[in-house]
Formats: sequence, structure tokens, C-alpha cells
Amino acid sequence: MENNNLDYISINKQSWNGRVDSHLKSEFYGVEDFIKGKTSLQEIELNLLGDIKNKSILHLQCHFGQDTISLARMGAKATGVDLSDKAIESAKELNSTTKTDASFICCNVYDLPQHLNEQFDIVYTSYGTIGWLPDLDKWAKVVSRFLKSGGKFILVEFHPVVWMFDDNFKEIAYNYFNTGAIVETENGTYADRNADLKSEYVMWNHGMAEVINSLIKHDLEINSLDEFDYSPYNCFKETTEFAPGKFRIKHLDNKIPMVYSIVATKK
Repeated sequence: MENNNLDYISINKQSWNGRVDSHLKSEFYGVEDFIKGKTSLQEIELNLLGDIKNKSILHLQCHFGQDTISLARMGAKATGVDLSDKAIESAKELNSTTKTDASFICCNVYDLPQHLNEQFDIVYTSYGTIGWLPDLDKWAKVVSRFLKSGGKFILVEFHPVVWMFDDNFKEIAYNYFNTGAIVETENGTYADRNADLKSEYVMWNHGMAEVINSLIKHDLEINSLDEFDYSPYNCFKETTEFAPGKFRIKHLDNKIPMVYSIVATKK
């Protein structure tokens, strides 16, 4: 269902606030092992990040802060941002529990310039983030605003081809291109399909050209674009783990890209 006249921020904030408790308890997020020192970052982004000791990093759409804290544990000065006040509250608690010095800000990405006034060596965002944003031009402007000249933007995201399919990956159900808001209701959550949750949410599909051209328009030079035929997260239905920590759709195998990454430099 498509509808462009929505208070999507309120709807999505409520949706994400509702997910936090079940996500904190889920095996998917493995908070217990994380507290003991396990990183939440995956091989794809670790390879792109490299040595980040003493680097300042802005992490957009950080959920309850595991990746932000993982970046801080690697020696970075890390700041996480998220729309959900409940997620940010949990991020601060997790930060305290792990005795880490990451910082957290609760706000909509587009409003970040009203809450923060500095520039960073790296801006980072990953896995299921940009689909919550209607306007990638405004998003790329924010990314550029918070990057130092010569700073790096690192994006790791689920591939837009994935979002074309229905939940069971049996047929094409959605447009590859951004044709407006997609409003849906979900039972459970990707981290726990049996969770006692029912929430409405609003998303947008963004094709590769839309993503890349928005970055180019705002003074970001594309250094690399890579596509991966697997997901490091088992967050989709009908998956098989063909190698440790690598998941594909059973009947599609390696025929579709599931994740892509972009590294860009601020001019």
C-alpha cells in the first residue's frame, strides 16, 4: 500500500520503540555475548573501516548502539544517532554496562544539524537504514554536512533487489524504484518472529542510482561500490546458512545480490 500523506516519523518511532525490548532479549542481537566483548560489526564493514583508532565516527541510525559501542571499543570516538528514544535510552545503558565512552543523540536524521555541530573523520551507516528515509537528497546533505574535507562515508546496506520480493521471495511484489511510501503492518520482528508485537511502519525503496547520485550531488566522490551475494544477518525468511555467518535465500542461492557497500570521500 502506498500513501504519501503520513506522519511517518511518529509511526516509525512508535514502531521502533516497540521493538527494543524483544531485540534486547533476542538471540539475533546476542547482547549477553556483546557485553562480554564480542563485536557486533561484520566482516564486510570491518574490512572497509580498517584501523579507526583515534578517528571520530558518526553512526547514523544506530538502534540501541551495539555498532557504535563496537566502534568505540576499536578506539574510535563514536557518536550514535537514532530516532527511537527507547533505543537511545538502552544504548546509553549498554554503554555504561560495557564501560565504553560512546555518545548518543536521539533525533530524526534530517534534524541532526539542530542537535550537533561538529565534523567527523567517518560517517557510517549500515543494514536496513536508508529505507526508513523518504528523501535521499536530504540524507546525503546531512552526511556531507558532518564529514570533514577528506573524510570517508561508509555505507553497508541491503541491496534494493532484495526489497522487490515478497516476504517469502516467491514473486516480485514491490517496485525497484522509489515510487512513494510503502505502509505495512508486521507481526513479530525480524529478530524474533514469535515476539508478541504488531506494528505499523512506513518505508521507501531506493534504487542504486538514487543512492549514488544523491551522494555525488553533495560533494562525495565514490571510491568503491561492491555487491555481495549473501547477508551476514539471518533476518529474512526462506534462508540457508551456506557458510558460517553467511545467509542466502534457499531457492535463489547466489543469483541475486543481497548486500552492497559504498565508500565515498568528501571533497
